[in-house]
Amino acid sequence: MEFLGMIGLLVSLIVLIYLTMKGVNIIIGAIISSVIVALTGGLRFDIALMDNYMTGFTGYFASWFFVFLLGAIFGKIMQETKSADSIAQWIKKLLGPKRAVFAVVAAAAIMTYGGVSLFVVGFAVYPIAVSLFRSANLPHRFIPAALVFGSISFTMTAPGSPEIQNIIPTEFFGTTPTAGGWIGVVCALLIMTLGGLWLGSMVKKAIAKGETFSLPNGGREESAASMEANLAQQESDPKKEDLPNIIISSIPLVLVIVLLNVLGQFMNPTIALLIALLVGITVACLTMLRFLTEFWNSLATGAQNALVALANTCAVVGFGSVAAQVSAFDSLITGLVNLPGPPLIGLAIGVTVICAITGSASGGLGIALPILAPIYLAQGLDPGSMHRISALASGGLDSLPHNGYVVTTVRAICGESHGRAYKPILMVSVILPTIVLALAVILYTIF
Repeated sequence: MEFLGMIGLLVSLIVLIYLTMKGVNIIIGAIISSVIVALTGGLRFDIALMDNYMTGFTGYFASWFFVFLLGAIFGKIMQETKSADSIAQWIKKLLGPKRAVFAVVAAAAIMTYGGVSLFVVGFAVYPIAVSLFRSANLPHRFIPAALVFGSISFTMTAPGSPEIQNIIPTEFFGTTPTAGGWIGVVCALLIMTLGGLWLGSMVKKAIAKGETFSLPNGGREESAASMEANLAQQESDPKKEDLPNIIISSIPLVLVIVLLNVLGQFMNPTIALLIALLVGITVACLTMLRFLTEFWNSLATGAQNALVALANTCAVVGFGSVAAQVSAFDSLITGLVNLPGPPLIGLAIGVTVICAITGSASGGLGIALPILAPIYLAQGLDPGSMHRISALASGGLDSLPHNGYVVTTVRAICGESHGRAYKPILMVSVILPTIVLALAVILYTIF
């Protein structure tokens, strides 16, 4: 039965990835995959879905609803006040088409590290990316990689980040958002630097082979056609008076980061993040009131975005909760905990594998840490090291093809296909972070 359960876990993951790449809603895909796990793992069907699945779903929802809500509203306010556009345009003018790849990565990274929702960042930066890539005649298929790399590969796992992937570990290790010390900073800088160089190198090789800027011929053709029709409008810079001042636009982002990391030293980091986001929202509204014409609609849209994003994450957490009931899952965890070598290896691989199964960094952490954190805390390991290892581990294999943000960026935002656009994402957002994770385990073990 255990062997069949292990096969079921593997098949369910393959099915989830396949369904997601085919455009099936992640909630539906997660339920179908949960059914496969239950049938192959010897679980009672009714208990697996009505108890295990829903307990995981509702538990994650209850724990992180307000973080998702305020994060989505903050992102929407930054979008509606045109602050996101102001920041993106400033970076575009500062760096120009010659540094198009770096400009796109930098714009996405600055806004994400400032607490703006991933999806808002994607939609805000994409028009700037199109303009820069077309001006420099760079292949359009690399835009998704630039957006994904700038949004999640190092910003969400770096010390001090307000992203939920850096907040969840604080709940289980009793740490602060800056946990991990200088090693965490070095790892973030390595991912940022090496990933930027690697992505730039891939673009140069593609150009050397004769590739030019071109919209996708396959995949979402309607989306591509729509983009072509709007390119002229996207490429024209807004008039200066149509956008808020870059300094004013940046103040809410700076406030969110500073307040989180100051207040997080004295109170629960999740509460500190909620206060920081609330202050950021308030300051953005007050300082850029003339640009905010639809305040209540912005709140409503932000709330709707939060519910969609949270429900998608809850779905994979529910799937993981079902998987955790199978005896094969227990055997997998036991094997990881007892791996030879430094104890941090087991924690790193455990979080990585579970994030790969769920296709979600935050969802994977929500499943892995309640199981793994007590085991490793009991071994007397440094909580700060475990926090940063967990955060870094969540940012590697989570970006497999069925990751929700990857799917949204490739298809909905960029109108690309996985066939054209996913390989560079794999390189800089899966392989590189996983290599740096291995380095982090070594450094934390030595120091």
